[in-house]
This record gives sequence, structure tokens and C-alpha cells, in this order.
Amino acid sequence: MATSSNRPVQPQDSPGTYVGLAADAAERRARMRGWTTVRSVPPGTVITMEFRAGRINFEVADSVVTRCWVG
Repeated sequence: MATSSNRPVQPQDSPGTYVGLAADAAERRARMRGWTTVRSVPPGTVITMEFRAGRINFEVADSVVTRCWVG
């Protein structure tokens, strides 16, 4: 019997395409492209760095994405 996985799928997407977008537009785009978790943080925020499939991270300053990475 095959086992099924409930792990989120990692979308085939390029994080660099989000840099420079307004944060709300970036989040809408990410969700449309299949990201299950979208995390936005201000510059310098201390966050955990564990990898999570299906998560995209935005560093946001003045409502604009300045950095983006997956996991």
C-alpha cells in the first residue's frame, strides 16, 4: 500500500520576481502560484530558520518586498 504525504508541495517559482512588489500584491501572487504559507516580516526581525515546504518569506519595508526566500 502506498503512503500518502500531507506535506505541502513546493511551487516552482522564482523568489526574485517578488522583490520590488507591493507586499499585498506579492502575497496575492504567491497564493495564486500555490504557496500555502506566506510570511512577511520587517527588516531585522529575528525568525526561526527551519525549512518548511510550501512557505515563502518576504522581508517588507515601507510596504514593499525588499527580500524574498523560500522555506
